[in-house]
Amino acid sequence: MSLAVLYSRALNGMEAPSVTVEVHLANGLPAFTIVGLPEMEVKESKDRVRAALLNARFEFPARRITVNLAPADLPKESGRFDLPIALGILAASGQIPGDKLKHYEFAGELALTGELRPIRGALAMTFKAHGDERAFVLPLASAAEAALVTDAKVLGASSLLQVCAHLAGREAIPPFASAAPVGVSRYADMAEVKGQSHAKRAMEVAAAGRHSLLMMGPPGTGKTMLASRFPGILPSMTDAEALESAAVQSLASGGFKTENWRRRNYRSPHHTASAVALVGGGSNPKPGEISLAHQGVLFLDELPEFDRSVLEVLREPLESGRITISRAARQADFPAEFQLIAAMNPCPCGYLGHYSNKCRCTPDQVARYRGKISGPLLDRIDLQIEMPAVPQLELVKAGSGEASLAIAERVERAYQRQIARQGKPNHKLEPKEIDTLCAPSAAGETLLKNAIQRLGLSARAYHRVLKVARTVADLASQEKIDTPHIAEAVQYRRMDRSA
Repeated sequence: MSLAVLYSRALNGMEAPSVTVEVHLANGLPAFTIVGLPEMEVKESKDRVRAALLNARFEFPARRITVNLAPADLPKESGRFDLPIALGILAASGQIPGDKLKHYEFAGELALTGELRPIRGALAMTFKAHGDERAFVLPLASAAEAALVTDAKVLGASSLLQVCAHLAGREAIPPFASAAPVGVSRYADMAEVKGQSHAKRAMEVAAAGRHSLLMMGPPGTGKTMLASRFPGILPSMTDAEALESAAVQSLASGGFKTENWRRRNYRSPHHTASAVALVGGGSNPKPGEISLAHQGVLFLDELPEFDRSVLEVLREPLESGRITISRAARQADFPAEFQLIAAMNPCPCGYLGHYSNKCRCTPDQVARYRGKISGPLLDRIDLQIEMPAVPQLELVKAGSGEASLAIAERVERAYQRQIARQGKPNHKLEPKEIDTLCAPSAAGETLLKNAIQRLGLSARAYHRVLKVARTVADLASQEKIDTPHIAEAVQYRRMDRSA
């Protein structure tokens, strides 16, 4: 038989569309042609496949070889098609049986020796292959990642010869089985941060309701220390959240490491990062920082130092939790349910209002500095707090703050109250749900009306105050939002009160 048909997967954002690999051998002058919109990495597979087959002691047919990657209008990239192309040539030339190929999907990059190298996006591809009820054959180095998909049949192979022996029925590849990895938190403890009880309380509220947070204070007040410890107090991840987070990680160039299973991601890009670095992009769109922080934390230090155009790209994903990257030839959709934690100084030099003898900034300089953060973006940040300098007496004392574990237990209880009541965290409540679930008491409503009038809160800020108050009440295990909860939520609108 001079025709072989195999199955593989391409990557298009979070999707892994099926690709049919058709290999045909015809008489004529020897040639090797790959069609079906292949990128350069796929075109170069001709040389890798030829060398791998010869070094594995197979015969490379001296015939006209045509490889079609269908559908033809779907771009194909990376070296993952090396393995199915090589197997297709062997099956079409009769060197291996082709009757079992329909039960498998194949992906793997070939070394010139015939060894299989790891691939990107193994988790996303396995999830789709499992849905089509086919076993997935891929490099052994990527098998642990792919096996995270529950009930998926994953066959990890180390070489082309091992795959051929399995298809020929001589030596079966056993399904890859590994114990479910247990993510171990490696974050430092909140107890190490001296003072800043107000900021720690804001962190607890932000973690319980999955709210965004902005910290403003002079250098050395612990903003970065608190942010780096924040993931350690977040609620535990569900299996669905962990799987989606791992799938996004597997699409990145670094891949997903199984020891990070069920661990909240923490991303901290430098302020020189571009808008594309934050949201993702490229000719073959890849996830950016906001997607790599999916179900985790995105920490933006020195917030006003980012270009304003870069910060503005955060507005839509902060609301929707997704980002769509559109290019002339392709569109890709990535999840972006990240929790924004940002930090900034009160002025360009950083000492305004705290070390008056050091600050030399004029009012115009301060206004321009803070004006780099637009009103619409500030509106979308639920908690805005000021962090004063830590008193010297507090600094010299031994650390005696509350441990992350104790805070995390309170956060977990409040978070589970939200899941039991509305099936999602408070920050995702819709306007209709806010009206029913976040209705304050009469005294609380009066306080909120006064705050709206005095601070000039927008409709979005008003809703966010109510959602934060709902979280404060959940931390207190109270069903009704009362005056203290409203008062605490209002005081977290630091930038509104400054205005």
